[in-house]
Amino acid sequence: MSIEDIESEVVSEFEMFEDWTDKYNYLIEQGKSVKPLEEKYKQPQYLIKGCQSQVWLHASYENGKIKFRADSDALITKGIIAFLLRVLSGRTPDEIINAKLSFIEKTGLKEHLSPTRANGLNNMIKQIKLYAMALKAKNKN
Repeated sequence: MSIEDIESEVVSEFEMFEDWTDKYNYLIEQGKSVKPLEEKYKQPQYLIKGCQSQVWLHASYENGKIKFRADSDALITKGIIAFLLRVLSGRTPDEIINAKLSFIEKTGLKEHLSPTRANGLNNMIKQIKLYAMALKAKNKN
């Protein structure tokens, strides 16, 4: 399944809810599905800078694909992470680097986040793409 296919699924899921209270609740429920990050990755070097809440992100490179694990101390932020991981984890570095992530606009998520949370979302995406660039460079054959 392509990144675009998964993004379409996410958009369809959000469209099931008319009210933003229900959409936030769905976001929170998705966050609860994220497995807790191991304590060894809840260290300062894994924190994403510029987020209102604490967000840790760890990336590993396996068989040409990047697996992301993440966690947050805030429920809505953890929900945002759940969607980013669903769309981007298990992809090649190039897929991640080139991902447009149109689901963020199409769901209305970005416009319904507080300015500090929207900034945090941008920083999460930026860090994910930076990991992809670094792992691509490190693992060139």
